[in-house]
Amino acid sequence: MKIRKEYTCPLEIVHDFIKGKWKTIIVFQLSFGNTSLSKLKRDITGISEKMLLQQLKELKKYGMVDKISGIGYPLHVEYFLTERGKKIANAVYLMQEIGIEYMVEHGHTDWLDRKGIKYKKD
Repeated sequence: MKIRKEYTCPLEIVHDFIKGKWKTIIVFQLSFGNTSLSKLKRDITGISEKMLLQQLKELKKYGMVDKISGIGYPLHVEYFLTERGKKIANAVYLMQEIGIEYMVEHGHTDWLDRKGIKYKKD
C-alpha cells in the first residue's frame, strides 16, 4: 500500500493508512491489549494468516502497530497499538457505534445478539 504523494486533505492520508477490509478490525482487536498473531487470527473471522501478516506490516509501516519479539524458542511475538494506533482506535470505536445503530435501525439485531454486542432497544 502506498501513501499518495499529492492530496487535498490530511484525511486522505489517514484513509490510505486504514483503507481495506481488515485494518480497522485489526485495530479494534488490538485495542483490547497486546496479542499474538495466532490469537488475532482466531479473533478475526475469515482472515488468512498471509493477509493478517500483510495488514500488520502495513499498519506497522505507518506507525499504528508495533511488535515485541521474545527471546527463545518457540519465538513469541506480540503486537500492540502505538500512540497513533490508539488514536485511530478511538475513531474505530465511533465507527463501531454507527454500525450498531444502523443494524438496529434495519432490524439486524440477531447478529448483534449472537455476538453479545450491547445496543439500545427501542
